[in-house]
Amino acid sequence: MKAFNRDLIAEFRANKGKLGGRFENSTLVLLTTTGAKSGRPHTVPLGWVPDGDDDRIVLFASNIGAAKHPAWYVNLVAYPEATIELRGEKFTVNATTFVGGAEYDRLYELLTSQLAGTDTHQGRTERTIPMVLAQRLL
Repeated sequence: MKAFNRDLIAEFRANKGKLGGRFENSTLVLLTTTGAKSGRPHTVPLGWVPDGDDDRIVLFASNIGAAKHPAWYVNLVAYPEATIELRGEKFTVNATTFVGGAEYDRLYELLTSQLAGTDTHQGRTERTIPMVLAQRLL
């Protein structure tokens, strides 16, 4: 998986966010977080949807329904400031996480209605899959 992500990240950066192959029509961002334990930067490609505009990025910490949260989510809980790369632009965001309530429900509906297949992830795990709202810092 690491080599796969490394190649996808390199293609994303080389083509200013445009990808080929099975990701040709996908909406991906690169999220760079600070490691919760290591303090080192970690970059992952993630599907996303906008919450109104590209200054508010909605992410789904599903880990495809795995029993554990993805490492990038654990990193954001520890260090909410991160970097997003989107359409050739790189900017700093502050991440807010939601695991319940009205805002969780709204973000969950927004994301799962726009990213095909994500609506099945919650049914694969007993944990509540967190929603993340990454707001651009000016």
